Amino acid sequence: MSPRSFLLTDALAAYVTAHSEPLDPVARDLVARTEALGGVAGMQISPDQSALMGVLARLTGARRAVEVGTFTGMSALAVARALAPGGRLLCCDVSEEWTAIGREAWEAAGVADRIDLRIGPGAETLAGDLFGDDEPIDLAFVDADKPGYVTYHDLLVPRLRPGGLLAVDNTLWGGDVVEPDESDANRTALRAYNDHAVADDRVDTVMLTVADGLTLNVRR
Repeated sequence: MSPRSFLLTDALAAYVTAHSEPLDPVARDLVARTEALGGVAGMQISPDQSALMGVLARLTGARRAVEVGTFTGMSALAVARALAPGGRLLCCDVSEEWTAIGREAWEAAGVADRIDLRIGPGAETLAGDLFGDDEPIDLAFVDADKPGYVTYHDLLVPRLRPGGLLAVDNTLWGGDVVEPDESDANRTALRAYNDHAVADDRVDTVMLTVADGLTLNVRR
């Protein structure tokens, strides 16, 4: 799955990237290192989505942020850089190998001290103590195993402050989410999540056609 929007031609995708906040040398190096991994590199968010994640962190004034699914750390890099003074980002992932690449980028960018990476099942981490205090979450981003999306949503929404934002990635699944065929477990899980989110009266929900589909849920 490419991080670039399937709705855009190559020319339009390049135009969007050229007219969004550009990647700095640390982020460009992170893209190159991730691309060297081969096919899994498609799990990295696109440059325009990276810019958007930073904007969302600033718009929410995020001091407490959570990410489920970190991969090589591009979204974490964008959010950590945009946190309010004293802010913290908790990252949940199951891979030491891929997140090690992210750790190096965070160090190079000078934001490693803002990020707490926890290796283990995301649901277990989210069910526990996150920041050692009672402060609610300002911003959460989910880009992990698709069958876990409903669980992550229901663990995160109650911990969001009013006006807090939960962003969920890949909700269009390359456009295939409209196909009812249940042979693809990820597509089936995403269809279930999309139905769950829009029916949740705790949040206001909008699905954006950014990258592979980004659903925003704002706590009422």
